[in-house]
Amino acid sequence: MRTVDAAGLEIGDDHPPRVMGVLNVSKESPYDPSVYDDPGEAAAYVDEELIDEGADIVDVGLESANKKFDVLSAEQELDRLETAVQTVESVSGEAVFSIETRYHEVAEAALDRGFDMVNDICGFADPEMPEVCAEYDVAVGKMASPPDLERPGAIEDVDEIYEALFRNGLTDKTIVDPAFGGWSEDKTTAEDRETFRRLREFRAVGQPVLVSINRKNFLRELAGRSTEDALPVSLAATAMAVERGANVVRTHDVEETVDAALVGDTFSRERARDPEMGVQELDVTAVGEAERQFETVDGDAAPGAAVARSFSLALPADARDRLQTAAAGHDLVVTGTGDRIVLAGTVENLRALAERVDEPPALVAALDRVRDVCR
Repeated sequence: MRTVDAAGLEIGDDHPPRVMGVLNVSKESPYDPSVYDDPGEAAAYVDEELIDEGADIVDVGLESANKKFDVLSAEQELDRLETAVQTVESVSGEAVFSIETRYHEVAEAALDRGFDMVNDICGFADPEMPEVCAEYDVAVGKMASPPDLERPGAIEDVDEIYEALFRNGLTDKTIVDPAFGGWSEDKTTAEDRETFRRLREFRAVGQPVLVSINRKNFLRELAGRSTEDALPVSLAATAMAVERGANVVRTHDVEETVDAALVGDTFSRERARDPEMGVQELDVTAVGEAERQFETVDGDAAPGAAVARSFSLALPADARDRLQTAAAGHDLVVTGTGDRIVLAGTVENLRALAERVDEPPALVAALDRVRDVCR
């Protein structure tokens, strides 16, 4: 995975997870604690509630992304930029300042006036956005989105989310965001949960991964919580997201999220990496994740050959004997005494084993179940 330099802040697997705090200068934004229209008050909030609590990045939004509100034009966003600029100029603490926008004109104006990076919520739907970010040599968050400046993040299928992250290209300093939340009437919380389950797949893009999951509906629904009471479930998901490879976490609750990200980072699986030798262990635990990695190198190997599974099987004697015979010579591990057997191998070989065996019934049933979960 590439390491991205965001105004001196290194983002990637060789560095701690970064926390992005949120400031909104839009009166429509739904989460009141982060909304300010006075630069002095906004700067105090940034210093005391974001930077002092551990935010590495401050993301400044000019308009609400809530689908209930009309989308602002670039000119309307530019009218609000002055408040954001005055806020940045008034902040005393150190942080990377990101402007959240979908328009290259707004990004360019913000970068000219002191901002350090861009957070594009429309995923380069404005084709000039990557050109501006490359010209200014700044980090840019790219949220998966249709190629439509009025429909950010309105993608339901996870495969289409992955494809959208490549639309209109990537800069060397792109940070990819799979887009969680209610960005459209059609997107469901179940689809958000599926995106979260498959979070590791987005690492195959080869760029750092940003997640914005703080107090989102797909988490609140699980616990039956209101927005105000959803902090615990957000923190649990944050730790899981970092463990699964997220490099940046966007949040309204900085201090608590810093702790949750620390836990996730501490207990994440070790990924061997030696840049000088050009060696990097891939984060592959499922067939879909292997398939994504193979796509990036135009590989034609079976993804099931790259993922191993282990199972404990309780089998009668005749089934154990048949399993030993069917597995012999097929790169599978079958071991154990008594009625408990451990079966292990690649997903591809386990599937093939299930196809070969047609008796006895107890073994067929057990291997059918093994095949069902080898996905």
